[in-house]
Amino acid sequence: MLKLTKIFHFETAHAIHGYDGACKHIHGHSYELHVSVTTDSDYEDFIPAPGFVIDFKEIKKIVKNKVIIFLDHKLLLSKQFIVENKYTSTQENIIVWEVEPTAENLLLYIKNILTASLSTHVQLVYLKLYETKDSYAEWSR
Repeated sequence: MLKLTKIFHFETAHAIHGYDGACKHIHGHSYELHVSVTTDSDYEDFIPAPGFVIDFKEIKKIVKNKVIIFLDHKLLLSKQFIVENKYTSTQENIIVWEVEPTAENLLLYIKNILTASLSTHVQLVYLKLYETKDSYAEWSR
């Protein structure tokens, strides 16, 4: 399988409602997102001109416009967190989710957005989201 990967970075703050630890408080992360795609074509010898499955610039455009702009420098909280912490509802750049904004849920959100945004001949096959330099969530097809 031929696979292409592009790496992205963004900053997002969040809090995890119902968690009994430091992450129950609002805090931020410098996320690193690895996005890998493939094609349904079976290229063995070479790819005809222009030689791309998809241009890296196109992957960058899709991910930045559909994911990074939405999440970068935002505060991501669940509705339940806001209900119990009324002061947060007045924050700028807040995004409210029905679910807790864990690394796993962020990754599934990103998977759904990108799957719907890619052309029919290019498929998302792998995502890795680093929340810290040594902790990450992965998804693969």
